[in-house]
Amino acid sequence: MAAAEQRPLTLGTAGHVDHGKTTLVRALTGTDTDRLPEEKQRGLSIDLGYALLELPSGRRLSLVDVPGHQRFVRTMVAGATGIDCFLMTVAADDGVMPQTREHARVLAALGVQRGVAAITKADAADPARALAETATLMPGIEVVSVSARTGEGLEDLLAAVERVAAQTSASARAGDEPRLHVDRCFTINGAGTVVTGTLWSGRVARGDTVTILPHGITCRVRAVHLHGEEVQAAAAGQRVALNLVGISRNDVSRGDVVTSPSTDVQATRQVTVELEPDVGIESGDRVQVHHGTRESAARLRRPAGRWNLHLERPLLAAPGDRLVVRRIAPPETLGGGVITDTEPAKRVRADDEARPQPAA
Repeated sequence: MAAAEQRPLTLGTAGHVDHGKTTLVRALTGTDTDRLPEEKQRGLSIDLGYALLELPSGRRLSLVDVPGHQRFVRTMVAGATGIDCFLMTVAADDGVMPQTREHARVLAALGVQRGVAAITKADAADPARALAETATLMPGIEVVSVSARTGEGLEDLLAAVERVAAQTSASARAGDEPRLHVDRCFTINGAGTVVTGTLWSGRVARGDTVTILPHGITCRVRAVHLHGEEVQAAAAGQRVALNLVGISRNDVSRGDVVTSPSTDVQATRQVTVELEPDVGIESGDRVQVHHGTRESAARLRRPAGRWNLHLERPLLAAPGDRLVVRRIAPPETLGGGVITDTEPAKRVRADDEARPQPAA
């Protein structure tokens, strides 16, 4: 394969609650991504889980397992941010359900076009209906019937994921400054503060000095881990855990960004976006905006034919980033868009100052 095809990729699960995402991940990777006691008691995922998926060729993908319940769509969006391809699960005994459709809309909003669908629980029901419904919902993707309980179809599924990975270009930008949107943070006794996330761009190495936005706290990287293994450095596109020195667990949270001290990224409460044409919104609407692992309510305005988002909580964004727009009540994913300007107010003031003034 070409070197570009071997760049790190992240695969994200998607699908309705109780359609077997976590069980399938465990069958494919040997990892139980339900780590919280409440998840084990309730038998459903409520937070993000992570695993390492090794393909038949030996290629390794980072895997993000997301919750399927409607109440946790916001968590699903945080997990889907930064993924390159998807594994959609649809249960043979249920077929396509509401969260199947919503997760498909989130993936489309984030521009994640390549993936595989697994019809799970094929040992419990005839998968024909689910196969047909999935093909209609997501035309053009490979659909494979599987049973995590019996092992039926797992080899075919891995082969399908291998084919998709070979055709997928990494979304992460290798040459840019490091940017990691934090999705978990915790403390390890004897080590200190640890943050995790997908490295959107750049490279992070042991000993690097980094800055945590939006607070602007500077700290040092004591150690870099990839799926439990300590490494010297991590590259764009990889799932990373960073052990940080010089920062308290209370000083960092999901939604923060780890980046270079010289970064141009700043917290902003207003962005200009190019939205998908079929997003059902009007100027003045109040919506929920998801970017990276951060979210905020926002008011939509459309001066001079451009969509501006006036945010109630600042985003840590750069031009070219994608975001997801959701209705607040009743909650529903409306679509997505691309950020074109993170300082529209400043640019308007500069244009006004540059405009010739009428003679006295």
